[in-house]
Amino acid sequence: METSEHVDAVVVGSGFGGSVAAYRLAEAGRRTVVLERGRSYPPGSFPRTPQEVGRAFWDPSEGLYGLFDVWTFRGLESVVASGLGGGSLIYANVLLRKDENWFVTEEPLPGSGYETWPVTRADLEPHYDRVERMLGAARFPADHPPYRTVRKAAAMREAAERLGLAYQHPPLAVSFAPRPGAEPALAVPIAEPAYGNLHGAPRRTCRLCGECDIGCNDGAKNSLDHTYLSAARHHGADIRVRCEVRAIRPGSGGGYEVRYVEHDPADEGRRIDTRALPSRTITCDRLVLAAGTYGSTYLLLRNRRRLPGLGAALGTRFSGNGDLLGLLRPPPGDRATSFAASRGPVITTAIRVGDAHDGDGSPGRGFYLQDGGYPGFVDWMVESSRLSGAPARRARFAVNWLLARLTGSPRSGLGGELARLLGDGRLSAGSLPLLGMGRDVPDGVLRLRGDHLDVSWTTRTSAGYFSGVRSTMRAVSGVLGGRYADNPAWWLRRVVTVHPLGGAPMGRHPGEGVCDGYGEVFGHPGLHVLDGSTMPGPVGANPSLTIAAVADRAADRLLREPTAK
Repeated sequence: METSEHVDAVVVGSGFGGSVAAYRLAEAGRRTVVLERGRSYPPGSFPRTPQEVGRAFWDPSEGLYGLFDVWTFRGLESVVASGLGGGSLIYANVLLRKDENWFVTEEPLPGSGYETWPVTRADLEPHYDRVERMLGAARFPADHPPYRTVRKAAAMREAAERLGLAYQHPPLAVSFAPRPGAEPALAVPIAEPAYGNLHGAPRRTCRLCGECDIGCNDGAKNSLDHTYLSAARHHGADIRVRCEVRAIRPGSGGGYEVRYVEHDPADEGRRIDTRALPSRTITCDRLVLAAGTYGSTYLLLRNRRRLPGLGAALGTRFSGNGDLLGLLRPPPGDRATSFAASRGPVITTAIRVGDAHDGDGSPGRGFYLQDGGYPGFVDWMVESSRLSGAPARRARFAVNWLLARLTGSPRSGLGGELARLLGDGRLSAGSLPLLGMGRDVPDGVLRLRGDHLDVSWTTRTSAGYFSGVRSTMRAVSGVLGGRYADNPAWWLRRVVTVHPLGGAPMGRHPGEGVCDGYGEVFGHPGLHVLDGSTMPGPVGANPSLTIAAVADRAADRLLREPTAK
C-alpha cells in the first residue's frame, strides 16, 4: 500500500554531491531524507571470496544488489558504484582540484556547440578547502618508513623527473595516521570524529594493501559513509538504504513528489519483476538529484513529460573525463624493474601534462597520468595467465616428484622444486597499470532507447587527446625500462570509464544547460542536480573533489533561501 510523508528536502543518491548536500541541509536543521538504492558497507563487509564477488554486481531483476554497476554502451564500458557512499566506496581517493585554466569558456566542440563552465576556480576555492578538511585529505607520506618502500611511487617520481614533467603526491582521502597531526603508522586504530560513525565499527589506518577500488575492509578510506553521511545522520538526517527512486514530478501545491521502491534483502538471489514492486511516495519542498551521471540523467529523461520546460541540453555534454587505462610491462629477458603495484594505495602519484589553455606553450588538451595499484590476489591471476611457461613448470614438477618416488631418491626437500613451479613472478612484479584522465571532448549524448539508457559517444573526436595520453604512457614505460601495452578495449577504440560526466550540464541560461551554476534546474525552482551529470565538460583531474565543491557551493545558496511553511 502506498504511503506518503512530507519533509523539507529529499536527496536522491549518496555520492559526492548527495552526501555533501545531505550534511549541509541536516546541519542547518532541515528535515532531510536520503534515498540510496544500494546497501551499506561497514568495514569488513566488502566482497573478497569468489562466491561473494560473483554476487557483487547491481541488477535487481537478476536478484543482484551488489556494489559494482557495470554498463556497456557504443564506444565505451563503464563501472560505477551502488551503495551508501556512492562512488567513494570504490574510487582511488584522489582529491585534486580542477586546474584554473581548464575552466574554459565557449570552447568550440566538433560539429556544433561549445564547452563553457559557469563557475570558476575562484568560485570553488573555499569549497575545495572545506571538502578537503571534511574528507581528511592527506598526501601519501612517501618519506616516512615504511611508505618509502612503495616502489611504484618512487618509479613515477623518477619517470616524471627524467621526462621533465610536473608531478605531485596528490591529496588522498585516506587515513595514514590515527588522528590529524599524528605520525603515519600502518593498521592502527583510527580515532573517530565527534559526529561518530554510522556503522559503529572500528577502523584502522591504511596498511598498503591496494584494495581501495574494491572497497576498503579496514575503513582506512575516508569515504562518504565515514564522513559526510555520518555527520548528516548525527545532525538528524534520515538515511534510507535499498530505496530506489522511480519517478519525480512537481507537487500539486508546490515542491516535489518522489516515488520510490524498497528492495527487500529477501529477494537477493531471486529473479523478480522489479516493475511490480510496491511503491512509496514522499513529498518535499526541495529535491536534490544526486544519483550519479547515469542515474540522475536517466531520471530526468524518464520523467521529462512531468517536468515541462527541460531544454535541449538534457542528455548532452557527456564525456568519460578522458579515462584511459594502459600498462607498463616488463621487457623480454631477465632485466626487469620491480614495481610491486599491489603494495600501497591504488594511486600515489600524479604526473601532469599541460594544456593549450595553460599559456605556457603546451599543445592540445591536458591530462594527468597516475600509477594504478591493485589487490595482491591480482598478482596471482597475472602469473597464472602466463600460459606459455606455467604448463611446462607444472609438468616438470610432476615428473621430478614422480621420479623421486620411483627411484627412492634420498632427497626429501621440495623447496627448490616448488620455487621453480611457482616461477619468478617477473610479470606481476614488473608490471604497472597507468591511469590517464583529462580533457577529452564532451560531445557524447545520453538518451533513452525504450526504457533503457543509451550513450552515443566515440573516441574519434578525441583522437588527438588519446594519442597524447598514449604517447606519454609509452614514454614513461620506456624511461622505466619497460614496454607499453594498450588495454584490449583500445584495440577496438573503446575505453573503460569510471568517471562518466555530463547529461544534465550546468549553463548560463536554458539554451546552454539543464541547470545553473548552483545546480538548480532552469524553470523548476527547488529542483537541484548535484553530481557528475552537471559537469559541462571533463574536469580533467579526478572529478570527485570538484563535484563535492560544486555541491557545497550550491548548499550555501540553497540554505539562504527559506523553506516552505
